[in-house]
Amino acid sequence: MLDPHELYQLTDDLPDLRQPVLIQALTGFVDAGGASRLAREQLLTSLESRQIATFDVDQLFDYRSRRPVMTFVEDRWEHYDAPELALHLLHDDDETPFLLLAGPEPDLQWERFVAAVGELSARLDVRLTIGLNSIPMAVPHTRPTGVTAHATRRELIAGHEPWLQQVQVPGSVGNLLEYRLGEQGRDAAGFAAHVPHYVAQTEYPAAAEALLSSVSRTTGLLLPSDSLRAAAEVVRVEIDRQVAQTDEAAALVHALEEQYDAFARGRGEKNLLVTETGPLPTADELGAELERFLAEQTGPGDTPNS
Repeated sequence: MLDPHELYQLTDDLPDLRQPVLIQALTGFVDAGGASRLAREQLLTSLESRQIATFDVDQLFDYRSRRPVMTFVEDRWEHYDAPELALHLLHDDDETPFLLLAGPEPDLQWERFVAAVGELSARLDVRLTIGLNSIPMAVPHTRPTGVTAHATRRELIAGHEPWLQQVQVPGSVGNLLEYRLGEQGRDAAGFAAHVPHYVAQTEYPAAAEALLSSVSRTTGLLLPSDSLRAAAEVVRVEIDRQVAQTDEAAALVHALEEQYDAFARGRGEKNLLVTETGPLPTADELGAELERFLAEQTGPGDTPNS
């Protein structure tokens, strides 16, 4: 493998980072409700930040599969939205420094990129790496947003109960990074917010708030989330309004509520999709029905989070 160091450039005027936390929130994998994107944008727009390392995107990005946007005005090309993959230095509300890895998930050279991030983490004395993600789940928007937590050591996610036993999913660079760090005996964790199936294609700020809250509880960082909480309340009211328009949609949400509550109460060893009153429609069936309903009720430019 080529030298991972050649993939990035690190600034030479770094302050004392005091064993920082590194949050990685790359774009390109499953991001239901845009939760990890919203969380990343919240951090970059609410806190002062500066880039301390940049990656050679030309070696990592497949331009033909994700063509960057160019702007044409009358008779000339005026702008090129170049992809950028960088490590940012931020400070939380208590002035504690932390790092944020943001940009497109690499299409190429995954192992080399992971090795480069690991090398950077060692050079900057990172004490914990945390990944952000969000996944569509058969859960109702009327209940608290759940989070699936995972880590290289169980102690890192104490207090989080597992939602899944065993499942095979497509890999991602973020998850591979956590796996490789674990092999090296280094601390890494991740949080995947649970987004209701029927809003998975629209912005769902409640999930972004859940991600930042999970990071704060695990690391002690004071991360801003008030604007996400306010946005989540607006979205909740709009979804309630749309669901209330038909008995069918209300019944479907009620079914999701029943199975969520049954799971939360831990009724024996029953599956999330079964209650004491008998089997409910599958998650795919429920999600498809509500997605179809909301699509019919929502016109262009009139999304639940508008």
